[in-house]
Amino acid sequence: MLKKTFFIFIVFNYLIISGCMNVPKNQGDACSIIKQKKSWRSALKKTERKWGVSPGMQLAFIKTESNFRPTARTQRKYFLGLIPSGRISSAYGYSQALDGTWKEYKKSTGHKYHRRSNFAHSTNFIGWYINKSNRLLGISKSNAYLQYLAYHQGQAGFKTGAYKTKKALLEVAKKTALSKKIFDRQLKKCM
Repeated sequence: MLKKTFFIFIVFNYLIISGCMNVPKNQGDACSIIKQKKSWRSALKKTERKWGVSPGMQLAFIKTESNFRPTARTQRKYFLGLIPSGRISSAYGYSQALDGTWKEYKKSTGHKYHRRSNFAHSTNFIGWYINKSNRLLGISKSNAYLQYLAYHQGQAGFKTGAYKTKKALLEVAKKTALSKKIFDRQLKKCM
C-alpha cells in the first residue's frame, strides 16, 4: 500500500511540475515565447497563411484565455460552497474553446483528431473562429478588440450587443487588443 501511495505521489508531482514547465516564462515578450517554444513559430505562421490572422493576434488570444496553459479549465462550481458540482463552462485548453464550438470546428474543418491542449490545433481554431466572425459579423481580422468580444461572447451573443454593459469584459478586450499590438510589433524583429 505504501509503495502504491508513493508511486501516485511521484506521478502527481511530475504532472504538476511538467505542466508548469510547459508555460512560457516571459508571457509579455513574443520573441522570448517563440524562442522558448520553437514549434510554436511554425504553428503561428501556418495559421496566419491559412486564415489571415496575425501571429500577434493568436498569441494575444491565448495569453488572455489560458495564460499559455495547455490544460487550462474554468473554475469549479460548488454546491453549498463545499461540494464540487462541475465547472463554470466547458472551456478547455490553450484557446478555451467550448465543447460545442470545438465540435463545430472539427466538423467544419475535417480535423476530427484535433485537441484543445495542442498549441498548433488551438491556433488553427482561433484562426478559423476569427475568419468566421469576419464573414458573419464583418469584423476586420486585424481588429483584436471586436474580434475578442465576438470570441468571448460567441457570434450570436456578439450580435445582441449585451457585451456593451459588461465593463470587466470590455477591459479584458482592451488588454487583449494591446497585447496583440505589442506582440505584432515584437514579432517583426524575430519572426
